Amino acid sequence: MARNVRNQYGELDIVAIDSKSQPEELVIVEVRARTIGKTQSPIDSIGPRKLRTLINAGRAFVDSLGWQGFWRFDLAGITFHDKNDLNNWTLEHLRDITAGMNVFT
Repeated sequence: MARNVRNQYGELDIVAIDSKSQPEELVIVEVRARTIGKTQSPIDSIGPRKLRTLINAGRAFVDSLGWQGFWRFDLAGITFHDKNDLNNWTLEHLRDITAGMNVFT
């Protein structure tokens, strides 16, 4: 649907529709990339402050769309294994990173 969406609360990297979910879900994907050897993996690099920013920006975006269905946050972590070879990387995908959290009230 969109990428690099900005609003007063922050930026959303990717906004997509998961058409395999029944019913379809709107998915906001945070993309994190790191080079191997950094102190934190891309997956571990999301802290409470960034999560709050994502939630607020996501809520505002979903409200602006008038979206009535389910929506969630996913995390895509890209690890580059060699900073001189950008073709040597791995991807980790975490689905619904706010599952079980009371963030939508």
